Amino acid sequence: MKTYITLLLFICTMSIVAQQPLDTIYANDKKNVALFFPNPIRQGITGASHFVFTYNREKEQYFGLLQAKPGTESNLLTVTSDGRVYSYILKYSEKLPELNYFINENESIGSELPEKIKQKPEVKPLNEYANRITHFQKFSEYLLKSNFERIETKRKKGIKVQLQKIAYDASEVYLVIEVKNRSGIDFEIDYIKVYRTNGNKKRKASYQRLQQEVIYKHKMPYSITDGESQCFVYVVPKFVLGDNEKLMLELKELKGSRKMILETKI
Repeated sequence: MKTYITLLLFICTMSIVAQQPLDTIYANDKKNVALFFPNPIRQGITGASHFVFTYNREKEQYFGLLQAKPGTESNLLTVTSDGRVYSYILKYSEKLPELNYFINENESIGSELPEKIKQKPEVKPLNEYANRITHFQKFSEYLLKSNFERIETKRKKGIKVQLQKIAYDASEVYLVIEVKNRSGIDFEIDYIKVYRTNGNKKRKASYQRLQQEVIYKHKMPYSITDGESQCFVYVVPKFVLGDNEKLMLELKELKGSRKMILETKI
């Protein structure tokens, strides 16, 4: 009964602003469009699969990244940690009028929670990386055009994962990664995770792995078609491996069982 009442109040709240015209955000598959919200993102959903909105699902952050492939227009629905709801029309465009959108609370179309029980939003500091996105983009693009070192390579059943370069800049580490598909089947990427590992896998009691936060992805593909190779950049907070530590990349296929694990001592 409580669930029903809450849902009814939510619908009523939304109906008040239902006629509000929605702004349009343009995206393409060549650049990341960054959306900065006044509160951390709790949920973000696009209406079509050729629009992809990525955000940190494990640790709430203020910004998300939007990319698109050619196709019909769609929409983006985002809910922030304070219950506010934001909605935008999405369109594909080769030329992007803006790369960064700083969204205000007054752009919210409504609230997920009933207004009478909504608490005052907690004051939180701005995301520490928000003002460095442009730098991440430029330095990542520079690395993709520079010579590669080919640090470590892993091949399995026609899929090749290669760590081509590691670069340190300020308080971040940039990982240049290439994925090549010669398996005869398209490879849709579920995730690529970065870990620091310590110990021996054969001795589970002593083996540890610590996942590293990925603060920016540059030209990250969502699928690798057969015969195709994609090169992209992951940015993580700066780290230094200990004597017994290794860097590990874990690539997992979406809706499939294929998984690749690459480890290197650097």
